[in-house]
Amino acid sequence: MEHGAARRLGSRVLVAVTFALIAATAGTTLAADIKAADRAKWNAPHKPFQIFGNTYYVGTDQLSSILITSDFGHVLIDGGLPESASVIKANIEALGFKLTDVKAILNSHVHPDHAGGIAELQRESGADVYALRPANDVLSSGKLSKDDPQAATKNSGFPAVSHVWVVQDDQQLGIGSLRLHVVATPGHTPGGTTWTWDACEGSKCLKAVYADSLNPVSASKYRFTDHPDVLEGFQKSFARIEALPCELLLTPHPAVSKLFERLDTGKPNTEAIKDAEGCKKYVQAARDSLKQRLETEKKGK
Repeated sequence: MEHGAARRLGSRVLVAVTFALIAATAGTTLAADIKAADRAKWNAPHKPFQIFGNTYYVGTDQLSSILITSDFGHVLIDGGLPESASVIKANIEALGFKLTDVKAILNSHVHPDHAGGIAELQRESGADVYALRPANDVLSSGKLSKDDPQAATKNSGFPAVSHVWVVQDDQQLGIGSLRLHVVATPGHTPGGTTWTWDACEGSKCLKAVYADSLNPVSASKYRFTDHPDVLEGFQKSFARIEALPCELLLTPHPAVSKLFERLDTGKPNTEAIKDAEGCKKYVQAARDSLKQRLETEKKGK
């Protein structure tokens, strides 16, 4: 096997293994239902850092939150757990930015480990929150919809967001000078959303993709086999994400895309960090994970 092919295979294996580790950590439950010690690990602080150009990591050790900056206001993607809000705020300020300059808050999917802190971050920043219709309904109520694979999980609620603006699939959302592309990616949740933008350092830009979770995790008695509409959603999401212009892959759980190993080096990142195969490797690992889950269901385990 040639060295290049070996590296690509190794990257796929690493992503697939990380998918399995995330699923094992959460079992068949949401982060909200994990024992307190594990929940604390997910929310442990992580030093914020510049990913590339106007794009920064401001999340916790195991839950991503991404800050995209501009002279006319910033965008924040994902708010972690309810208790993550203070960590995210401190990270934004540690980088020299103000939470009150965040004009928009976006979300990958409406589970408490990624949407739990949004209500508090909205209150403190005054930012608008944007989401697809299915996610909007959950954010506004703080309760998972019945068609969410994890809906039957205990303690799956989170603080409701007071007002959410609805966006449309394939929309270009303009926030100041920033433009973000809305990509509906259902499966993990009905309103799952992938966000793309240009991460720019002067005139040099990378096609950044914050790819929503594609992990087939569910409540304990849920069977994906019994929900062909959810499986169809996964297939559509696989196709859309792997077809995106993708040079810089980011994910809601940083470990899934090996974010810290790739980018958190303590040195300024350059265009050399780009990986045009990142989204494709991410999708292939998700396909493998879903296939394994369906085989397990077929065996009645």
